Order: sequence, then structure tokens, then C-alpha cells
Amino acid sequence: MGVAIGKGELLPVNGFLEQIAAGKSMGGWPIIGSALRQQLDCDLQGALERCRGFVIAGDVWYATDILGERVPGPALVAKFEAVLPLLSDWRQDQNRWVRRAVGVSVHLWAKRARGSPEKAAQAEKLLAFLEPLFSERDMDAVKGIGWGLKTMGRYYPNVTAEWLRRQVAMRPCRTLMLRKALTYLPAEQRLIVEKSAGAS
Repeated sequence: MGVAIGKGELLPVNGFLEQIAAGKSMGGWPIIGSALRQQLDCDLQGALERCRGFVIAGDVWYATDILGERVPGPALVAKFEAVLPLLSDWRQDQNRWVRRAVGVSVHLWAKRARGSPEKAAQAEKLLAFLEPLFSERDMDAVKGIGWGLKTMGRYYPNVTAEWLRRQVAMRPCRTLMLRKALTYLPAEQRLIVEKSAGAS
């Protein structure tokens, strides 16, 4: 349904999506996300801005995750270099759900990349992009960012482990953030990161 809706003219479609969002029903967010995803090719910046607004309007974890996996996540996959600058301000957004959405987007990117060597440079760039969020304190945001790091560690364990080692040596982070990020790393790499965290 969302895919079909999203193919319509922007102005009436976006007005309709606003009406769906006003109802705040769980089933409305996938429709909104799928519709906005259809707009990424014709209005990339606008679709992302509208997604941010709907994340804030949703004001709950499942709305954030549904939208993050359907709009900024696929945008990263399809238009990586163009999308990173557009998501840059999301990292410092006052709204915790917007910050969480960055992590969800990275999770989707890593899941689609599946460890492809051709995407390794993008993986390193994404980890660098996440640096300002590693010190996140709000637990709702931490869970989304940690989810992104967990999936990065699953498919790009070497670069993620080295990135984590540097991060924990430089700054404190929430225990949950680190626990999620270490989930899929091999035991030896986990131990190195944990020792670096203990020494900091």
C-alpha cells in the first residue's frame, strides 16, 4: 500500500501521510516509511526531512525503527555519498529518536552490505560517521546506535573491532552500547576491546 501511495504526486501524498501519522497507529508507520522510500529518487532531501519529522511525531521506538529501516537506511544503501551529509545533523539532533534512527540506518546498511569487500571503505566511513554518537547517554538512542554497531560487527568484524578499541580508549560509553557492539565479534577481538575499555 505504501509503495503505491508513494508513487503519487508529492503534495497530496505528503498531506495524506500527515493524516496517517496523526493517528499514531502502529500499522501507519510502515505505510509512511514505504511511501517515503518511493520518494527518495525524486526528492531525496525532502523525503529524509519528512522522515525526520515523522520520527519525532511518532515519539516511540517502533515508529523510529520502522521508519529508519525504510527511509534513511535504504537511502544509505542506494545513495551513500549523497545521504551521509544529509544525515549529519541527525547525530546532534535534540530529539533522541532522531539520533536513534541513525543507528537503525547503519544497521540496515550493514545488513544489506553483508560484509562485501567492495563496501569495506563505506563501512569504515560509516564507523567514523558514528563517532559523535558513541558517547550517547539516552538509553532509547543507545539501543538504536548499539544495534547499528552490532550489525557492523557481524559483517565487518575487523574494522569494527579496531574502531571500538580506539573509541573505548578515548571516551566512556554506556555499558549497553559496548555490549551490543561486541555481540558478534570473535572472542579474541572482544577481549582486546574490553581490555582497552578497562585501561581507559
